[in-house]
Amino acid sequence: MTAHQPARRPARPTRAALAALLLIGGAGLAAPPASAAPRPAPDYADVLDLHGTPKAALPGDAEDNNAISTFSDRGAWHSYALPKVGDRAAYGGFSGPLYIAQEYPWWLSKSFSRMRLSEGGRTLDLAAGGAPRFTSKPGRLLQSYDLGRGLTLTLELRFATNRTALVRAEVRNSGSAARTLGADWSGSLLRPKEAPMHDAPALKATGHGVGVDFAKVREKWDYLTDGTERFEVTHKDPVRTTVDGDEYRTEAASPVTLAPGAAHRFDWTESYTFTDAERTREARRARAVLAAPQAYATAGDARWRGYVAGVTRGVPAERRRTAVKSLETLVTNWRSAAGQIKHDGVTPSISYKWFTGGLWAWDSWKQAVGTARFDPGLAESQIRSMFDWQITEGSKTRPQDAGMVPDAVFYNDPSRGGGNWNERNSKPPMASWSVWEVFEKSGDRSFLRELYPKLAAYQAWWYRNRDHDHDGLAEYGATVDPANDSTEERRLAAAWESGLDNAPRFDAKLGTSVVANRAADGTLLGYSLDQESVDLNAYLAQDQAYLARIADAIGRPGEAAKWRKKADATNAAVRAKFYDPADGWFHDIALKDGAPLTDRGRGIEGAVPLWTGAATKGQAARVRQRLTDPGEFATHVPFPTVSKASPYFDSTAYWRGPVWFDHAYIALSGLRRYGYTKDADDLTGKLLAHSKGLTGDRPIQENYDPLTGAPLNSPNFSWSASLLLPILSGEQ
Repeated sequence: MTAHQPARRPARPTRAALAALLLIGGAGLAAPPASAAPRPAPDYADVLDLHGTPKAALPGDAEDNNAISTFSDRGAWHSYALPKVGDRAAYGGFSGPLYIAQEYPWWLSKSFSRMRLSEGGRTLDLAAGGAPRFTSKPGRLLQSYDLGRGLTLTLELRFATNRTALVRAEVRNSGSAARTLGADWSGSLLRPKEAPMHDAPALKATGHGVGVDFAKVREKWDYLTDGTERFEVTHKDPVRTTVDGDEYRTEAASPVTLAPGAAHRFDWTESYTFTDAERTREARRARAVLAAPQAYATAGDARWRGYVAGVTRGVPAERRRTAVKSLETLVTNWRSAAGQIKHDGVTPSISYKWFTGGLWAWDSWKQAVGTARFDPGLAESQIRSMFDWQITEGSKTRPQDAGMVPDAVFYNDPSRGGGNWNERNSKPPMASWSVWEVFEKSGDRSFLRELYPKLAAYQAWWYRNRDHDHDGLAEYGATVDPANDSTEERRLAAAWESGLDNAPRFDAKLGTSVVANRAADGTLLGYSLDQESVDLNAYLAQDQAYLARIADAIGRPGEAAKWRKKADATNAAVRAKFYDPADGWFHDIALKDGAPLTDRGRGIEGAVPLWTGAATKGQAARVRQRLTDPGEFATHVPFPTVSKASPYFDSTAYWRGPVWFDHAYIALSGLRRYGYTKDADDLTGKLLAHSKGLTGDRPIQENYDPLTGAPLNSPNFSWSASLLLPILSGEQ
């Protein structure tokens, strides 16, 4: 494991917790800061609806979205949900798990470890005393059953390590007579319907429970395993297991007798590992967890109290449940180092097939900003996870791209058959902003020293490979890559590089094309769009300003002065060349003559110069008029990606109208920067109130319909959750 390290000194663990920590080599047990002492706190139960039982192994609907939201923690690659009250066939177990076959999510079972209690050979009805309660709380899932006659059963699921969940079942006898009970667990596989993944999972009895081995399957777009993956249930108490095809049954070796007032706990772990080495390590860690389960439970609860305190600090009381929902979204999307992912990071969404097993550059920059509010060490780690793959001068495949950070990295790189890995383009240069935001929470100057040369190299790449006419203004573009084999593919990659993939300003039918960029010796460096983009150059100026701050913080004042001078020059160019006085908006400009591309309509990118501080006060005043106009950007849910007045506006077409919280954050921050605080407050209220499901228990979406507030695209989306946190606190 390449785990993130807590940025602050942890509280002293209990003696039992310390012993467990030593047994597992220091991994998987993190206590909260010493300042986060236990105290009464709001419940924050069910901020997300995590109820549902899968019907098939394939989790996605027609649009590849999983309708059942799940819970994970510590960067584990498997997750769980709660059954619904009334679904009696699911009682006694947690839904799933949902496991990630390297890059794609699949349900292993409806409920793999379903517990049953019996007395005198008769199965006890878990709902004999009334309907059960199924609840999610920060960091755990809970089930409570009343079996009648004074007998109760509670189940709790937490994650103990980055590969292992700890499940604790307590049976309590509050009746007047002793009870002798048997316990068993059963489950069955949900097999994928299609070959070859249909035959991948296979049940196997073990001496301490049951396991699932996975055969090697290399289906690039659906299912990836190496034949070494394993899901394993390990019981603390002696058990015996029998397997019959796709079904198993594990029985407690001995019955339990409970005197009146007595209780007994059954503890077990559920681990999902990728390699033989992980499996061996996790077996040792699981034994340590089961040797001190209460210590792990106590430490985990304390860690989550610290998390909740971090995200709710400064947030008005009526918005705190939404803040905790953001927290739970980010933590469930956290994946620990595995495969080609070398540091822990946060994926965009476990609920969407294509966003599950990889990390994106500008997603990571934005997600780190929110994550730093509750775990600065994890925030640092996810920034590292992208810079691990920064191209160097020694690259054998693309030395001309030295300094570039790839768009997306996954469990598998192309040499291992990974189709989702993408080096066709990069993403907008927001990394220095992210690094500085994380530093402000962590105070870790060593992190600044580590990242500074990497950030400087990334800046240099933009001007070497994406400034076609060498005028100090850059263009989005595409790399020299086998996939960028035509003008259209290069234009597409360049649009991806902007992050606003299908925005009207990049339409080929509106005239967008690409030009080749070459070094002085004629070496092909890549391609640029035939337009200079306002957001890109505003981001570059901001990046330079943050590099100046970083240089100052690490004792390099001379370099800081150079960065400030460059930032001033870039900002001056942005306000002089990209602003159209007749339109009162910032636009991309044509590469050939610098003409503003106003015929493509107004897009939300025109608000970026307010966020970065490039705009003059007069320019900001004109932009503010557009941002507060209901016919433009102050729609029912404010800040559509394309103005409602644009002929290309489409409220449900990805970057052609829907509201994305990252650009809402940018627009709100820009308004506040130029003194329009009341406007920002009013629009924040509309954003939060009108985005459907946001204040209830529905998932945080990738984007929203600006006219109706309807949720769109991927649920449980990380950068939405991340940038909601400063929006909720009004700290943009």
